[in-house]
Amino acid sequence: MFKLIDDFLNETTMYRVVLYVLIFLYLGAMALGAFGIMPYTPLSLAISLAIILATCLITNLVFEKVFEAPSNIESTYITALILVLIITPLSSFADLSQLSLLIWASILAIASKYILAINKKHLFNPAAFAVALTSLTLGLSASWWIGSSSMFIFVVIGGILIVKKIQRWDLVTSFLITALVTIIISSIVKGSNVLSITLTSIYGSYLFFFAFVMLTEPLTTPPTKKLRIIYGIIIGILAVPLVHIGSFYTTPEIALLIGNVFAYIVSPKGKHILKLKQKIEIGPEQYDFIFQTDKKINFQPGQYFEFTLGHKHADTRGNRRYFTIASSPTEENLRLGVKFYPNSSSFKKTMAGMTTGSELVAGQLAGDFTLPKDENKKLVFIAGGIGITPYRSMLKYLTDKNEKRNIILFYSNYKADDIAYSDVFNEAQKKIQAKTIYTLTNPDLIPKDWRGQKGYISKEMIAKEVPDYKERLYYISGSHSMVEGMKKVLHELGIHHSQIKTDFFPGFV
Repeated sequence: MFKLIDDFLNETTMYRVVLYVLIFLYLGAMALGAFGIMPYTPLSLAISLAIILATCLITNLVFEKVFEAPSNIESTYITALILVLIITPLSSFADLSQLSLLIWASILAIASKYILAINKKHLFNPAAFAVALTSLTLGLSASWWIGSSSMFIFVVIGGILIVKKIQRWDLVTSFLITALVTIIISSIVKGSNVLSITLTSIYGSYLFFFAFVMLTEPLTTPPTKKLRIIYGIIIGILAVPLVHIGSFYTTPEIALLIGNVFAYIVSPKGKHILKLKQKIEIGPEQYDFIFQTDKKINFQPGQYFEFTLGHKHADTRGNRRYFTIASSPTEENLRLGVKFYPNSSSFKKTMAGMTTGSELVAGQLAGDFTLPKDENKKLVFIAGGIGITPYRSMLKYLTDKNEKRNIILFYSNYKADDIAYSDVFNEAQKKIQAKTIYTLTNPDLIPKDWRGQKGYISKEMIAKEVPDYKERLYYISGSHSMVEGMKKVLHELGIHHSQIKTDFFPGFV
């Protein structure tokens, strides 16, 4: 069962995981409504979905044409389903106020993505902005009905899948702990029943849906772990209805909007239009895509972008991907190293067909998989296959800056032809003494004149090549299974988890 879940998460994009979880929650509510466990009938839920989804799709089509901006249809579906799950379903068409709430919230949510955007990056969580504005202008607000005790188990199961996929435990945990502590303190101050209010907040409130689904929206969250924890704490304090300034009480949506402003202030700004300059084969089914940028991009070696490539008939993996930047900030063009597989996604197939001048949209620069500020820190880089890209960026940067650091790179590949960027690593070894150890894992394809290591990277190999292995900081980049396997190897060597940084490279499918 757990292997099936891992396979599903590894083969499905983040946006599709969120979409499937929201559909799961919606169908769960439909089932509970059919048995009378939920107060909303399947018919009312179906009507609300039809109204919201149709309004969102039409609005998105209009704004996409007017602004001539690329859009992601998955994002529209996700926004629509979130609105369905937080706004009370329409029970009768005679309820004009509720009908207007459904329609206006849908219009405002989609419009905010285009109008309230800076450099083509929307500033606010669309659903949160919509329900906050309808509350202020129409006096009609979201009920957050998804936060009921009967839906709790559905929300937790789905939410864990989302957070496991996007690896944002730091954000969700900081928010939930802060929110619960705020609730407890407020209850004590007011002399309320602390246990009762706390249990209600856990099992019968919006907190978990809000944390798993809305708080984690990638485009409106900070780019690094430290900033995400601060972000979670800020919203955790403000999202609790018990918190107020005079007669003004915060709401979950207002708290999230305030957090979005903080995230914008501390995050890299905007999106970039990249034009393909050159495509170079660097190995069997491995290519370097070299792009011209519309403006100078400031990033740290080891960081990644989210890339959008519009194409027809997108498969279940969607039209967005995360790729670590392979180029150094010292280079003029932006470089991506991409591996193609026989059953590649529609995104990858479209990318493989890109020609000179083809465009790719880059946004949401993020990542903590970067060089430590302490230049004296001894490092070990471990790479599997195309997971080598962040190390190409780092070592090219250090070489160009002539910055010597004590680095040993272990680079594992299936066969010798798969090795990429050896020119960069050879130059780094000559100029800054960064040592590279190559190893091949397929014994049947090892050349006779091979002088590197053989087999998978093991604790024996590390101990032999790195005598001071217990003193070092370790970086691991590759497939999910490779990263998890190497973490186990390092733990067997007695390496503490605080000495390990991982970069699950999500650009394989």
